[in-house]
Amino acid sequence: MSDKKEQLKLHHLSPASGSKKKKIRVGRGEGGRRGKTAGRGTKGLKARNTLRPGFEGGQTPLAMRLPKLRGFNNPNKEEFAIVNVSTLNEFRAGSEVTPEKLREKGLIRHKGRVKVLAEGDLSKKLTVKAHAFSASAKTKIEEAGGTAEVI
Repeated sequence: MSDKKEQLKLHHLSPASGSKKKKIRVGRGEGGRRGKTAGRGTKGLKARNTLRPGFEGGQTPLAMRLPKLRGFNNPNKEEFAIVNVSTLNEFRAGSEVTPEKLREKGLIRHKGRVKVLAEGDLSKKLTVKAHAFSASAKTKIEEAGGTAEVI
């Protein structure tokens, strides 16, 4: 042997003792400690490596938390353009109020049937022609000296 110090080489290196752990191989035959059911017990969701779609870890799923659809939309529902009695004060006394004249003045927007409701007061005598009247709107128009005609 020579007096030279021995050089450190790559094949001399090794990891610190206890830092490397051998991987446990599970479910490899009947002989070993972790054979057959591989430490998962018997049957059930935890024994099989699957979760059903929508499973939220035992929390009540979103699909169950949301309310179910209720009711329906009536395809034959009648939509009325609504006019209150107080808006009829824009017309001159003694004039005739029709759905066409209401549209011209911009008091109703969409086309279709017109219903007069009793919000407010009427101070003029008018002849009001509409598709529908509430009972109290009809009395208010007649109390002011006018007439309410159903088209």
